[in-house]
Amino acid sequence: MRHGPHHSSGIDGTVRAAERRMTSGDPGTWHVATFHVETDADVHADHWEMHPEAEEAVCCLTGGVRLYFRPTEPGDAEDMVQLPAGTAAIVPRGRWHRLELDAPSDLMSLTLRHGTRLEKRTDLEKRTDTGCS
Repeated sequence: MRHGPHHSSGIDGTVRAAERRMTSGDPGTWHVATFHVETDADVHADHWEMHPEAEEAVCCLTGGVRLYFRPTEPGDAEDMVQLPAGTAAIVPRGRWHRLELDAPSDLMSLTLRHGTRLEKRTDLEKRTDTGCS
């Protein structure tokens, strides 16, 4: 996985380059990340992710991805949004989500990372989702 520039901006208007982080960030700091992904492992497809402090914009610049939302009720199916190249989706604040690739892709995300959580998918979730494991 190749990482492109990652920028964060504080409320004072400063912008700085930093390493891409999945689960940490300073309070009140927005993170804009661009990155190239080759496999599902590059987008932690076997984990759910949740940002408690802000919505997240997920943009597919090239390639194609599927954005899955964890069911809100036990036994319900995952909701899925297809993101071909040149499209974006908004993940609501506090909503658990994950990505899977249709092809190697260039992605961009924008969110407040402070408090971000990751949870490994269970074997039961993998058996009851879209039939993929």
